[in-house]
Amino acid sequence: MKLEKINSKNQETLFGYDDLFLKIVSLYEKNKLPNKILFSGLKGIGKATFSYHLINYILSKNEELPYNIKKFQINPLNRSFNLVKNNSHPNFHLINIMEDKNFIEINQIRQMINYSNKSAFNNKLRIILIDNADKLNLNSSNSLLKIVEEPNDNILFILILDNTKKILETLKSRCIKFNFSLSSNKCVEISNKVINNNVENFLNKDLTNHYNTISDYINLIKFANSSKLNMVETNLKDFLINLIDGKFYKKNQYIKENISKFAESYLLKLLNLNQSDKKIPLLYENHIKKNFHLKKFNLDEESFFIELKSKVLNV
Repeated sequence: MKLEKINSKNQETLFGYDDLFLKIVSLYEKNKLPNKILFSGLKGIGKATFSYHLINYILSKNEELPYNIKKFQINPLNRSFNLVKNNSHPNFHLINIMEDKNFIEINQIRQMINYSNKSAFNNKLRIILIDNADKLNLNSSNSLLKIVEEPNDNILFILILDNTKKILETLKSRCIKFNFSLSSNKCVEISNKVINNNVENFLNKDLTNHYNTISDYINLIKFANSSKLNMVETNLKDFLINLIDGKFYKKNQYIKENISKFAESYLLKLLNLNQSDKKIPLLYENHIKKNFHLKKFNLDEESFFIELKSKVLNV
């Protein structure tokens, strides 16, 4: 599979969560799986892929080419798999951030409520997947809360949450939470299997040491391919300079969302190497503060990144 086509919806094999998957499947088979579940963990750790595998297990159960529980694999020719992939399955409804939007909007929740109130096409379980649940704004959260508190029969809600972010506490308390985590070594191992290659063939170790999710590795390799940057020979500092000089934070959504994390990793590395240098902790605290204000008040990112290069990357 080409790298640009790799995403959670079309990952046919589940890696790294065998025990948790079997546990949840067992609950489902015993009719003990709660109808409101929350998958919580770092962004890119594999929660969405896990969700689509669980969804396929449920929807393909009585179909031809059902889910292979022994190999944790979806059959690519399965009917439900292809319908879900195209957002056309009558028993599946997806809510996610729309393109060029910052939040999941209330209209999306209203459409989902209309979907849940309609008569089912069949008697099978209907599944509502809410990805990036941390992007629900207050209005959409409150609207969702109403239906989650008293859901229609035969509906399963799956919410996916970046555990570094927050959601409405009353909404969170209505769900049974399952935590997702992987060691850094496990993330590299799984990434190698997903790309059918070795991440070190694409990325300098100085870069890979600062990432702990599968998505980070894959997105970095995609970026390396699209930008034509030689990231095998590029260390973290030079990588950041290239990002700022080339203004890639304006061209690439992944870089825009993560460039501050790269800078934070660089400063943490400096802290470990120069523990006696008192100016580095101040630079680190100032970077965190300014990054927070940048996002909260929608400030000018251009001046933020120029200052980042002049003050942080010249250390």
